[in-house]
Amino acid sequence: MTATAPKKKLAITELALRDGHQSLLATRMRLDDMLPICAQLDAIGYWSIEAWGGATFDTCLRYLKEGPWMRLRELKKAMPNTPLQMLLRGQNLLGYRHYADDVVRKFVDMSAANGIDVFRVFDAMNDLRNVRVAIEQVKANGKHAEGTICFTVSPVHTLERFVELGRGLEDLGCDSIAIKDMAGLLTPDYTRRLITELKQAVSVPLHLHSHATAGVAEMVQWEAVHAGCDIIDTAISPLAGGTSHPATEAMVAAFAGGEYDTGLNLEKLQEIAAYFRDVRKKYARFESDFTGVDTRVLINQIPGGMISNLANQLREQDALDKMDAVLDEIPKVRKDFGYPPLVTPTSQIVGTQAVLNVVSGKRYAIITNETKAYLKGMYGQALGEINEAVRRQALGDETPITVRPADLLQPELDTLTREIGDKATSIEDTLSYALFPAIAVEFFEERERGEFKPEPLEPPETVETPPVASGGERLAPTEFNLTIHGEEYHIKIEGTGHAGEAVRPFYIKVDNMLEEVMVETLTEVVPMRDGSIDTAHAVKGSRRPKATGDNHVTSPMPGRITAVHVAEGDSVNAGDVVVVVEAMKMENPVHAPVSGTVGAIYVAEGDNINPDECLIEIN
Repeated sequence: MTATAPKKKLAITELALRDGHQSLLATRMRLDDMLPICAQLDAIGYWSIEAWGGATFDTCLRYLKEGPWMRLRELKKAMPNTPLQMLLRGQNLLGYRHYADDVVRKFVDMSAANGIDVFRVFDAMNDLRNVRVAIEQVKANGKHAEGTICFTVSPVHTLERFVELGRGLEDLGCDSIAIKDMAGLLTPDYTRRLITELKQAVSVPLHLHSHATAGVAEMVQWEAVHAGCDIIDTAISPLAGGTSHPATEAMVAAFAGGEYDTGLNLEKLQEIAAYFRDVRKKYARFESDFTGVDTRVLINQIPGGMISNLANQLREQDALDKMDAVLDEIPKVRKDFGYPPLVTPTSQIVGTQAVLNVVSGKRYAIITNETKAYLKGMYGQALGEINEAVRRQALGDETPITVRPADLLQPELDTLTREIGDKATSIEDTLSYALFPAIAVEFFEERERGEFKPEPLEPPETVETPPVASGGERLAPTEFNLTIHGEEYHIKIEGTGHAGEAVRPFYIKVDNMLEEVMVETLTEVVPMRDGSIDTAHAVKGSRRPKATGDNHVTSPMPGRITAVHVAEGDSVNAGDVVVVVEAMKMENPVHAPVSGTVGAIYVAEGDNINPDECLIEIN
């Protein structure tokens, strides 16, 4: 009698609590909508559940007003039987710069202490020097270190290079290796060859993460598993597909009964899916036209989340018509930068620079601080050659570095602790401040006042009645058509925030899509002698006048002031950096347009600004 070979069980990582809603709902799912289903998720038998890291930390602080560390502890308490997984950007942690080694080690320590079991550690440049310290610290905490290969397509990213990266990660002590296909560029044929070669080169398990943007991710996973891949990432079906991932139930059903049966209960998964179908409806305002299947990604290689982000930035600048030009510009910038994989933070660096190149009308006329740091080597070593003319334009005579970027950083945890002072009530608070200084301080202050104001999911139930003139007629309609640049939009005001505030939210539907807009009142309604209304006078005193002269400092895009480098009376030369604006998660230096003496300054750190406003006058 011939013995039957034992079945090789396929392991599944569930992404609903992190990348599923990050990809489709702008990372906006709240803890209150996660906790009720956690017991059922915990009982399924997943290899791990990804529930933290990536953009969740930033979003918790910035928009949801949830303590990210509190969220992690609550999720671990609710799912004690399943390993919790996070996405960690190596030396970047969860921010957008490199942090000193002491901060990296302490962040890993506290993540492990608060509930993370599996750390997927990656570097956007695939520079192994940038993941070494994080991996070492994960191992020191007795947790699972999953090293990551960021997959991309370029003339310099070869199969041999990816296999070399796999060997390097195993040499660093990784317990498993993930192939991170963040844009959905893998094809079934290439996947089969890549997994086969990696299986021969390394002895640790292989884990595949592939977005469904191009519409072939299910076939990619099928080929990967049959070539020897041990674990695949999926998302429960209401949070699957498009820029997200293959549906968990679909892949469980696909492998059921065969050699790679997952052993997961399809009926139990469908109960979980029913829950998330209802939850997704609550987040309709965060749905986007750019999260479906889009085969253009196979050509432009732009992840879906990056496309939706670019659309928002261009819409804010009334430049959405330039989207095609930006999509054409991104591959050119990427080539100039030595073909970095497009994943956080390099995707933001390349994407923001492409937007600036297009909107300004001249390539590299405006260069972000992050672009300068990238071209200097502060994010790591590019695999391809960098355009030296672009590098000289950004750096001048400054010499690029060749060492590991973090080797140039002094220990900073003690300094950060002193800076934040008693606003931090724990080491976790200090780490939050390290990652997002301005946003964390705002969060801590709101916490101290007990006045958290998370962004609303829905508009208020009642609509505030617009002012009425003495004759009884309304001064403003609540539903109307608006024509801008020849395009007509149907506008309906659903509600507003508190009356009497200088800046308050309005909740409007634009072609039936709910939006929140912040409105700053600049004029007041003034009755005229004849009973008519004059809104052209009695300006209340906007903090910033409109920019009208060549001596007015303006920002090329909407954003938030992160630094003001001058004071009234200072002498400046044309080209000096006078303020720094955070936009598209990048810091953009704003230069003096002329030489002279600084006059009125209309901004302070933390202010939100728009492109048509005068930030500083130079006399």
